[in-house]
Amino acid sequence: MAVTFHPLGDTGVRVGFGERIDPKTHRAVQHFAEALSRKPPRGVVEWVPTYCAVTVYYRPFEIGYKELCRYLEKMEAQTEDRFPTDKRLVVLPVAYGDVYGPDVADLCTIKGMGEEELVSLHTRSPYLVYMMGFVPGFPYLGGMPEELAAPRLAHPRPRIPAGSVGIAGSQTGVYPLETPGGWRIIGRTPVDLYDPNRKEPILLKAGDYLQFQPIDPDYFEDWRQEWLAGRLTLEQKRLGEGK
Repeated sequence: MAVTFHPLGDTGVRVGFGERIDPKTHRAVQHFAEALSRKPPRGVVEWVPTYCAVTVYYRPFEIGYKELCRYLEKMEAQTEDRFPTDKRLVVLPVAYGDVYGPDVADLCTIKGMGEEELVSLHTRSPYLVYMMGFVPGFPYLGGMPEELAAPRLAHPRPRIPAGSVGIAGSQTGVYPLETPGGWRIIGRTPVDLYDPNRKEPILLKAGDYLQFQPIDPDYFEDWRQEWLAGRLTLEQKRLGEGK
């Protein structure tokens, strides 16, 4: 895999690992970010993994662009798959349709399928968390069945409830906070993906796998109260990285 280095302004370097969004590229990105976290060079203040690259931000008065690139290139050449290969899988309960999935009916019409088939497809397999954005705790997930791909709404909603599960293009994701948004909402989880008062505020991280578990919408509030009371424990498993 050819690795590229490009400047981003005068304080950033984009380290690219290709242009394809796939698990192999994701592993290269994660291993590089892990190696960087273990031994960052002087002057580096932050690094941000994305689908196919790691952006490294630095202080130019402490380390120059060319020197930093040489360090990063050497570090990448020495990076091997020596970090833990097992990954965490988190099972997330979701109430599909009803008031929690206002776009299910329209999406079923567009796709020519019933709600049961839509839910079955969406919960069929685990999703890889490729990266986090655009608000704290929002997971960008890979692996959604092509049969569910759909364009964003023509007119975004001014308010999407926290916990809403949506589809946009070939991606699916979960809104951790109430925000505006144009994704097609098909369900909602009673679990908080982001809680600033929690020891670990963000529930998921890049490299995790996420499995959706359908629950009865009639009992959503019961699930929500169990979560708020601290009595709901999410099922978690370990997967080999070759998943």
